[in-house]
This record gives sequence, structure tokens and C-alpha cells, in this order.
Amino acid sequence: MLPDATALRLEAWDVDDTTAQITLRVQSTQTNAPCPLCATPARRIHSDYGRTLADLPWAQYRVCLQLRVRKWFCRNRSCHRRIFTERLPTIAAPWARRTLRLAQRLVALGVALGGTAGMRLGHAWDLAVSRNTLLRGLRRQSTPSFPTPTVLGVDDFALRKRHTYGTILVDLERRQPVALLPDRTAETLAQWLREHPGVQVIARDRSSTYAEGARQGAAAATQVADRFHLLQNLAEALEPVFTTHDRALQAVNAAMRQQPVPPPPTPPAEEARAAQRAARRQARYDEAWALHRQGWSTAAIAAQVGCSRRTIERYLQMPTWPMPQHRRHYGRSILNPYKTYLLERWNAGCHTAIQLFRELQPRGYTGSYRRVTAYVSRIRQAQGIPPRRQGRRQTLPMVAEPTALPLTPHRATWLVLQRETPRTAAETHQLDQLQAQQAEVGEAITLAQDFAQLVRQRQPEALDPWLQRATTSALEALRRFATGLQDDYAAVKAGVTLPWSNGPVEGHINRLKMLKRQMFGRAHLDLLSRRFVLAPRSQPTPAARPREPAQTPARAA
Repeated sequence: MLPDATALRLEAWDVDDTTAQITLRVQSTQTNAPCPLCATPARRIHSDYGRTLADLPWAQYRVCLQLRVRKWFCRNRSCHRRIFTERLPTIAAPWARRTLRLAQRLVALGVALGGTAGMRLGHAWDLAVSRNTLLRGLRRQSTPSFPTPTVLGVDDFALRKRHTYGTILVDLERRQPVALLPDRTAETLAQWLREHPGVQVIARDRSSTYAEGARQGAAAATQVADRFHLLQNLAEALEPVFTTHDRALQAVNAAMRQQPVPPPPTPPAEEARAAQRAARRQARYDEAWALHRQGWSTAAIAAQVGCSRRTIERYLQMPTWPMPQHRRHYGRSILNPYKTYLLERWNAGCHTAIQLFRELQPRGYTGSYRRVTAYVSRIRQAQGIPPRRQGRRQTLPMVAEPTALPLTPHRATWLVLQRETPRTAAETHQLDQLQAQQAEVGEAITLAQDFAQLVRQRQPEALDPWLQRATTSALEALRRFATGLQDDYAAVKAGVTLPWSNGPVEGHINRLKMLKRQMFGRAHLDLLSRRFVLAPRSQPTPAARPREPAQTPARAA
């Protein structure tokens, strides 16, 4: 029960059932003590005094140590400290009111749960501690020193989104965090790399800031562009192409709607309001381009036009005003899971909307009756039945629902970049129709799929021919993308050659976000870095091999 039975002797004990406390009176057994300044062993006792220490609880009882320690005379006449108190390094720190093992338990609680949550669990374990005490103990912990990683992953994280950012450094061989930097500037990263020489590979995103910091701090290191960010940049270049050629998407959607149910007509008043909104957006677009040609900055254009900077940046990426776009959730409805059942009942002869609505409710449908009647009206229009009339003896054609969602620029972009394995037959048919609509659209699809293939299959020999094709393309967005790859050619070539990626870094960023939300209001960098870096670590294998990050079909890296 004693913290260190070799250095302490139990003199007496007392159990108080009323306060649920065990009091142990103990005495130090050391025959001599080294001076804390000169380390000379002392044998003459000056006096003794008492210390009260809190220790780990025993069952539901709190344990209190009443410790008698001594003061000693230093024998070294040249030492400035003539009298010193006895040190017990295995039991408690000087001036501490808790034993060393209790303090370590509280620090572990603070690292795992933080202040408030750690306080609640500590009270459940009969450890009376406040949240501020846990955080103070956490702040006293020094940042541990780790061996300099050979393969370093670098990425940014948001302390406050769109306002304050930091940099996370991860050892990709051990898959463990190394440090958190207070900002995401090149100078800070370069300073850390200079202080930790030995990094040979630096995996990063396409940020020019981190590229410059890596060049300044570790010029001999190989920079690796992350493959997921390469495909993400390709998607950002491909989406404006589909936005500009929106008529090709509409043609594919119209072809898909010919067999199933056509959409209901839009009221004239709503069409007029939509036209007015489109005219205002196009006027803002024309004004933004006019100011841009005059040399105005993006921030000045945004203030003059009355839009956000991101909207102006999106406008300036489009050389021509795009056709009207559908919203991203276009084609998704709460009725979608029940349309198959509705069509089966309709084809079986049930043409009453209220009856179909009542049959859907026990099946889990939580939408409105008007949504069902609107869908039934669309079915009537597809079959040429007058409203509110049923051809009881007329043989009607079968009605089917489209098997694929209608295309939007965003949906078409990720359909092009999606792997072939999870793609359905209807989506493949959509993609073939889209590729056949216009020559420029077909060229964009071919270039995008070829680049995704060379990245996923690690074909560095195909990079140069692809860059040659993309730089001579008729599509400005893909030419800009290819120019950016050429500016960062060495890192891109290493990204499609070496097995390293920023997948583990993204996983640690997710854990960092969880810690930041747990510490809402007190997630400053000092506390956040200690909870993040001091977390218990699993023992790495002797020969750690890089593994590919888990990839979703739509966001494959």
C-alpha cells in the first residue's frame, strides 16, 4: 500500500468510516541524504517536520500519508546551502502535496480526457481533482523528444477555420505525431527542419508554402506530392469545364428522362423570378471580369461587387458565363426509396394517390401527401392520362424510374474520376453519352481518366506524355492544371513513384479535430499539442512498411 516500502516505515494508521479516509503515519528510513546542490552525503540531522500527501484511493476510501521527514546539515563548507530538507524522489516531488504515482495518474487522466471530462471520471474513481488542476499538470509536462523522422508528413489544420491555422508533423514510418507548429508559414517549417536535421522524404499537399519551407530547411530531402491532393486538384480543374459546357449535361439528363417520368412544368411566375436572379448573377460576373481586366485585386472586386472573395475567385476561373446549374442534391428526394414500390403498385392497377400514400406510411415514409400526388401526376403525364382520370380498360405502357441520378457539374466530375469497379451500368451509360456530346468534353474526360490511372497505378513513365497532351489542350482549365504540375514537377514525379502519401496525416488531423472540440474554449496550442503528442503510443514494428491509405470510391487517392 505504501508508495515505496524500501524508503518508508509505517508507524501507525487510522481508518475513519465517517469521512471514508485512511490515514497512514509513516517515517523516512534513509540513514543519509545527498545535498541537492553539491550532492555531498549528509549524516547529521538538524530537525524533522511533517508533510501531508494525498495518495491513490483504496476502494472507496481516500488515503492520506502523514510523512515525517528530516532536515540535514551539509558537510561541504563551500556549499551555499548549509541546511537542506530530505528528498524522496520515488515518493513525491519537493513541495508537492500528492504522491508521485497519484500525480502521474492525474496527468494520464488529463492527457486522455482533458479538464472537465477528466474531472468527472476522477470523481467517479474517488480522485478529488478540479479541471484546472488537471490542465495545470498537463501544462507542466515537457514536450517529449523523439528521434528525427526519416519520412515526414506535413499538412495544415485549423485552430479557427478560415482565421488561424497551424501545421502538423507526422512520422510516416512510425505513423505517430511529432509536433504541432503555431502557423503554416514557410519560415516556421524551415526553422523546425533546420533544428531537426536528417529528414530524407517530405510528403505534403500542393501548397507552395510548404514546398518553399522544405527547400529552405531541408534542401536535400525528396518532396512527395500527395496523390489524393493531385486528384483533388484535378477535380477542381475539371468541374469548371462541366460548368461551362452545362448543355452537354442537360442533354444527357434529357435523354435519361425520355423513358421514365418527365419533370412537372415550372410555373411562369417562378420562371420569371429565376430569370431575374440569373440576370443579376451574370451582371455581377461581367462586372467582376471588367474590374479584373482593369487590374483590380480580388479583395477589391469582392468589396465593389458585393460578393465574397471565393465567389469572385470562382468567377475568374470561368472564361465564359456558364449555363444555369442545378443544386448538388438535384434528383434526390425523400420519396426515392419508395418509387420502386409506387411503380409496382401503379403498374398493378392502383392509381389512387391517397391509397398509395397510406400504403407508404407503414413502410417508413415520413414525407407529405403532396409529394406523392406530384409524383402520381408525373406518372399520369408520362402515360398521357388526363388529370384525375384513369383509363381502366386501356392498356398502358410500363413506367420506370431512372436508375442513375441526373448529372450536375460536381456529380459529373466525380463520376469521371471514380474507379470503374463501383460504377454501375447506368452510370457507365451516362458517362459514355456525356463523352459523345461535345469534342471538348470528351477530351476533358479522356485526359482526366488517363491522369487518374497513372496516379493510382504509379506510372511515372506516363507523366511526361500526359503533360504534353494537357499543355496543348483546347481547355484552359486543364492547361492551368498541367502548368501547375510542371512548376512542381519533382514532387509530382515522386508522388507517382514513391509509396508515401499523406493518408496517416489526415487520420491524425481527424483525431486532432476531436481533441479540439473536446477542449472547446481552452484548445490553445500548448494544451492541444501536449494532449496530441503525449497520447499513449503503440509500439511500431521493427520494419515499418508504408501502407496505402483507405480510399473511398469517390475520393480515391
